[in-house]
Amino acid sequence: MASSTATSAQPERPPRPNLAFRRLRGKRSPAEFAAAVRRAAREIGERVSCDARYVGRVEAGEIRCPNYAYERVFLHMFPGRTLTDLGFASRSSVRGRQARTAGESRGAGEPYETHDTQDLYETHDDNEESDVLRRAFITSGATVAAASLGPLGPALDAAAAGHPVRRAGAGEAGALEEAVRRIRLLDDRHGADGLYRRAAAPLRTAYALLDAGASRQATADRLCTGAGELAISVGWLAHDSGRFDDARSHYAEALATARLNGDPGLEAHAFCNMAFLARDAGRPREAVRAAQAARRAAGPLGSDRLMSLLALREAGGWAGLADRVGCEQALARAQAFFERGRSDADPEWMSFYGEAELEGLEAQCWSTLGDWPRAARHARRAADLQDPHFTRNLALYSAELADDLARGGRPDEAAGAGMRVLDLLGEVQSSRIHTMLAGTARVLLPHRRASDVSTFLDRHAALPRSA
Repeated sequence: MASSTATSAQPERPPRPNLAFRRLRGKRSPAEFAAAVRRAAREIGERVSCDARYVGRVEAGEIRCPNYAYERVFLHMFPGRTLTDLGFASRSSVRGRQARTAGESRGAGEPYETHDTQDLYETHDDNEESDVLRRAFITSGATVAAASLGPLGPALDAAAAGHPVRRAGAGEAGALEEAVRRIRLLDDRHGADGLYRRAAAPLRTAYALLDAGASRQATADRLCTGAGELAISVGWLAHDSGRFDDARSHYAEALATARLNGDPGLEAHAFCNMAFLARDAGRPREAVRAAQAARRAAGPLGSDRLMSLLALREAGGWAGLADRVGCEQALARAQAFFERGRSDADPEWMSFYGEAELEGLEAQCWSTLGDWPRAARHARRAADLQDPHFTRNLALYSAELADDLARGGRPDEAAGAGMRVLDLLGEVQSSRIHTMLAGTARVLLPHRRASDVSTFLDRHAALPRSA
């Protein structure tokens, strides 16, 4: 509960745009600049989940001072400059809050809210990924959950006990958005299996906050979008873990949230994932319809990259229907939209969608159609293009390559690709990848006499059964 001294009745101070930071971005789009930030982080051994939304929040002045990890990255990118030169406020002015005591809680309506939930915890700069397992949402001046993928906290406990939950503010909305980003980052790096069950708690908390309402419509809209995006993220964790029924339920929840709030971007995202799920679940005609529904929702958004991805989702459905012409037409649309490049209209969640993903999804289409040589060419390009920092996708594309090579009659090369996947499994937990690798092993069994194949099969057989 907020302290008695919190000025909860005061309006939030409007953020002041960070024009200095905007000038440093130059002609690059927010997504392109975010990619540059992530590259700079890797150069100095940092890990930050920077994306277009984070860049936008900095430029809008919502993040008055970055956390220590981002500070080191920004100062590395712009040597000789200080945080003040980059348009940020000093850390002491952001943290000070008129000598608040250590036990005094933050009022959600406090006029000097930083809107940067990362900056509230100094431990974050040591390990961003462990932070997602510890931190969660802030409400009523206290922590809603002890970890963003951990146990439930006061807000949801109050809701479960039938007590009212105090209305959410911008801090809660920002924390919810950050939880979505971090879940996506962990999935990109390590896969879904170890995350799914722990992600259920923040999702329930998100909808408890949404039910409690917000004092401002803009905040309510952010909460609604954030809850829907979190439902999609949790749905994807279920999807990639092979829990298709759970995934379908989460995606439907996100779709309902989108339609209740009149949010076409969220609706397009939900239908996009529903198309992918339908394809994987063996319902190709549903995949085509869902992709087409996503395209209709996405039309007014003006994102060519989104339209490219949706064309690929449709292509996957046509491939499942063995409609080669329909698949080729959809692939051509996907390529044409992709070549138009990125724009500020691209949704934040699409940061994963680059040339490697384009090649990987096309490989899956040709594999479904039984064109193994063409599938292998695209899968190899995907693996070659993938940033090795994102281990899960590298393992996925390599597993696709191994399977295509095996089915295309190239067992030695398939075994080599499969060995590369096995080398990555210590860092990746994805039922999808394990299932693909098991299929490849079955195809290679008749070729066991080849030394490379035998080595791969023996290593694969030694994997823990729980994998």
